[in-house]
Amino acid sequence: MIVQPPAPDWHLAEVNIARLKAPLDDPRTADFANALEQINTLAERMDGFVWRFIDGTGNATDTQVVDDPMVIFNASIWRDAAALETFVWGTVHKQFYHRRAEWFDALGSMHFAMWWLPPGETFTPGDAMRRLTHLDTQGPSATAFGWAEAPGATRWQDERCLPQAAE
Repeated sequence: MIVQPPAPDWHLAEVNIARLKAPLDDPRTADFANALEQINTLAERMDGFVWRFIDGTGNATDTQVVDDPMVIFNASIWRDAAALETFVWGTVHKQFYHRRAEWFDALGSMHFAMWWLPPGETFTPGDAMRRLTHLDTQGPSATAFGWAEAPGATRWQDERCLPQAAE
């Protein structure tokens, strides 16, 4: 089931969370932590980028969305799935994505969800987490979905199966 936007001008929102293996100021996460500003700046300059959630850190790493302080939060809005895919798998971000097993533990639940928003609308971390929980408990729908349900998304099929460890 492909989840089409309700109108052609609606934007694609996304949320992702991850559980760190070590705090952000630990040498084991240094490569990840030191690249946050570079990756966020790159995202903001991408064609199709609309908005990202920012807290007092300049990214979103101080935003606690669950009881576990090792879980970090990221959320953004894009023109469409193709624009988000270009950022995730068509830029230097891809190198960090493929190294995720070095820095993050697997979660026992969904860690990524997308949904459609009308132009000009944003969301809170609580809103995003409700969407993520909905996907985890109810499965894909117009409320929240994954790459398989995103119209025009194709790169995820090849990229998601690659090894998570550094190459």
